[in-house]
Amino acid sequence: MEKKTIRHGTRTVQDSSLAEGKRVVRTRGVDGVRTLTYRVTVVDGVQTSKELVSSVVTRKPVTEVVAKGTKPASRCDPNYTPCVPIASDVDCAGGSGNGPAYVTGPVEVVGTDIYDLDRDNDGWGCD
Repeated sequence: MEKKTIRHGTRTVQDSSLAEGKRVVRTRGVDGVRTLTYRVTVVDGVQTSKELVSSVVTRKPVTEVVAKGTKPASRCDPNYTPCVPIASDVDCAGGSGNGPAYVTGPVEVVGTDIYDLDRDNDGWGCD
């Protein structure tokens, strides 16, 4: 009897919940095993023939599944909600600011008010 390894395969799936370019193993691959049984003829202590009698998969391989992220990187500043674009400067639309980006409010400040949109410090910008 002889055991042979059956190499596992790998399959990549697209995952829109993962950030673009990120890869995560969803199912770990496992090699399989094939058991080969031979009929061996020996004459005067010397093998004269070897005939394959059976070939049985005794453990099926498990395909490795790798998820590949397709979700585009956020273009929103995490300090505000709803979305405030990431730019060198953002001003309230209709105000006296010179941009280059503008947002229509109100927007909640959930971090640091890096664009100084919340002039009255009440937690809301462009209101």
